[in-house]
Amino acid sequence: MKKPDMTRILGGLGAAALTLALAWPAAVQAQGKGMVPPAETMDVGDEPGRVSTEEVTITEGPYARQMVFFRSNEAPGTVVIHSAERFLYVVQGNNRALRYGIGVGREGFQWSGLVQVSRKAEWPDWRPPPEMLQRQPYLPRFMAGGPGNPMGARALYLGSTVFRVHGTNQPETIGQSISSGCFRLANGDIIDLYSRVPLGTKVVVRHKATI
Repeated sequence: MKKPDMTRILGGLGAAALTLALAWPAAVQAQGKGMVPPAETMDVGDEPGRVSTEEVTITEGPYARQMVFFRSNEAPGTVVIHSAERFLYVVQGNNRALRYGIGVGREGFQWSGLVQVSRKAEWPDWRPPPEMLQRQPYLPRFMAGGPGNPMGARALYLGSTVFRVHGTNQPETIGQSISSGCFRLANGDIIDLYSRVPLGTKVVVRHKATI
């Protein structure tokens, strides 16, 4: 009896697997009807010293700053952050809001609550908290504010928490889940937001989407 040609068999299996792999994305897209999934969580460390100027803004796509329809009972001027959506809204009234794309906390560092803007700073200094230094011991203990600072061009401090809404020297991470609980915007966008939000502004942080 003739022995089976294992080379031909394995080759046939490889071809079948390749055909299935090529067909799979199309099947998934058809099933999801073209829906774009949320951005996956990234493991991106802070990059002190990387320069990003204050002119950097998101100009295209869903994370570009824009006026949108937004139904809310909050008073005009209130900041509403939707972590799951990767958006920050400044309520304008008449069911409208100015929307900014943001980067949010990665898994295990997401939170919700009601706070106020307790402090504002231009080109803030950066002091990584002890918890961050334990995870990234190579980070500096202190870094003066400037274009190479991971805190970016502006910062809005949230109540008595350690969290902030701030700029970033990594604008490509906007729309991603990568921080230790802070909310980051491109430098041009945080400068715009900074000019609109006074001390004492109410900030509503929501992790899950609401109906």
